[in-house]
Amino acid sequence: MQLTHYNTNFTKHKFPIIVVSDNVTNAPNIGSLFRVCDAFGVDKLILCGNSIPMGRKMTKTSRATEKSVNFEKYESALKVIQNLKSKNYQIIALEITETSTPIHTFKFSKENPIAIVVGDENFGVSEAILKLSNTSIHINMYGKNSSMNVVQATNIALYEITKQML
Repeated sequence: MQLTHYNTNFTKHKFPIIVVSDNVTNAPNIGSLFRVCDAFGVDKLILCGNSIPMGRKMTKTSRATEKSVNFEKYESALKVIQNLKSKNYQIIALEITETSTPIHTFKFSKENPIAIVVGDENFGVSEAILKLSNTSIHINMYGKNSSMNVVQATNIALYEITKQML
């Protein structure tokens, strides 16, 4: 028998993880980020950018998780990252770079809380934030395309991080 939201026996757990979106502005992506953060017990979602859509398209995708996920909105992702870094967060950019590490080989530390930075749908994580990050991780891909949807990548990253933290 298939289980529903009401009869699963998953243990609720909050992880010391903040997801910072660096100018993610597509309403369905924002809604999906709420759902992912809820599913993986993320401590907080921080939405950064000039125009973060919080309307009907976002809430249709979020399935009301914007009501249960702790979130904040700011214009500058760079200022958010500088602040989190000053509070001893591990700043981890989810981005393919010349020096990024494949996520499946990276060992996430439980010593300090994690801020995982996900980037703009077209341009990724900004260069300024990449420079401030403690490290960059990427998801190996085996097809012709060299990128995937920001929410799908966030799903994979949060799965790996929380799996290591349990």
